[in-house]
Amino acid sequence: MQTIRIPFSSPLNESLQKGDIVYYSSPEISGGFTVVNQGSIIKFGIVVDFDHLQHTVDVIHDEQLLSIPPAESYIMFEKDKRVNSSSLIGYYAEVEFKNNRKDKIELFAVGSEVSENSK
Repeated sequence: MQTIRIPFSSPLNESLQKGDIVYYSSPEISGGFTVVNQGSIIKFGIVVDFDHLQHTVDVIHDEQLLSIPPAESYIMFEKDKRVNSSSLIGYYAEVEFKNNRKDKIELFAVGSEVSENSK
């Protein structure tokens, strides 16, 4: 495996972080529009570092994968679903519901997701 620095001419996406998976695709012209064919998306590697000021991303690239993306490639990233989840993390939660209307309302359902992650 080798680390490759990818320079960009514009600012990086603010949500980019270490561990994100980088993909690329060569855009095509179709009906006067530039499009990315979903079947041509290629996994490139994993983000190990980035610099928002210099607009660069360092990616660990598996040499068995295809070569470096061509200059005109569309580069995208995906979050690691094991690390980035939308669930709350903690040991205790307290919720208070308030009705700010003058008339009564009916609460149909309240749900929560609980999973044990440590003992």
